[in-house]
Amino acid sequence: MNPQGVSLFVSDLHLSPDRPETLSLALSFLAGRAREADRLYLLGDIFDAWIGDDDDSSPNAEVKAALAAVTASGVRCHLMHGNRDFLIGRAFCRETGCRLLRDPTLARFGGESTLLMHGDLLCTDDVAYQRFRRRIRNPLVQRLFLWRSLAARRKVAADYRRKSGAATAEKAPQIMDVNQETVARYLRRYGAVRLIHGHTHRPGDHLIAIDGREAVRSVLAEWHPNQGEMLVHEPSGWHREPVLPSQSHNLQGRHREPSVTGSSPIPSATRSSTVTKL
Repeated sequence: MNPQGVSLFVSDLHLSPDRPETLSLALSFLAGRAREADRLYLLGDIFDAWIGDDDDSSPNAEVKAALAAVTASGVRCHLMHGNRDFLIGRAFCRETGCRLLRDPTLARFGGESTLLMHGDLLCTDDVAYQRFRRRIRNPLVQRLFLWRSLAARRKVAADYRRKSGAATAEKAPQIMDVNQETVARYLRRYGAVRLIHGHTHRPGDHLIAIDGREAVRSVLAEWHPNQGEMLVHEPSGWHREPVLPSQSHNLQGRHREPSVTGSSPIPSATRSSTVTKL
């Protein structure tokens, strides 16, 4: 994959009926800024839960229609599974025009080998989660779940979110972040000089020295009711842009482009002064 032009990267919107302001912000982004890009990368957890492509509950229909409009406008939309929406399947992609990416996926931006991930595979200190992840990503387990009725799946998903929140509150913060040796292992395996991921909700850009070369790990931000954020690659380089909710609606309830103000430049993998050595 060697994309050209403007590429936008977002993750961890966690869209759900319980977050109407974040949904409004996302729909406005998809109706505006996203359509100015050549490519849009959705790197997981766009939805707070996804229990099957046949789920017709809100906000699924609205988001699918918005994504279909994005791809119909000519933007290539790439979607990666997260730990909350890994059951997104072929029917969703047919309806929206999105293309599913494997986790991880290697691409090139501006000549840089860039590894795209959701990020949960990097959190190897959380042994219990990694064990759970292997179990629920088993195709047979997923097939058995999808055979259940929608009502039964909704009940299971609600129970999972409740238990997940309780389990997260009991875990030490450091085990829910990436393991640095795991990061280095993936970068070495794929020969990448840049890693882009979400999941940890700890946005930032980290410079790493691996085997005598420098790499950059860019962590995407979680979206909130009052602000989202995108990572942007243009021919001139990388930067971040906030997405703000001002003017997200007019009186008729139609979505308008959100306010996008300012930008934060991202360092190049070829120059830096502060580097973590691995």
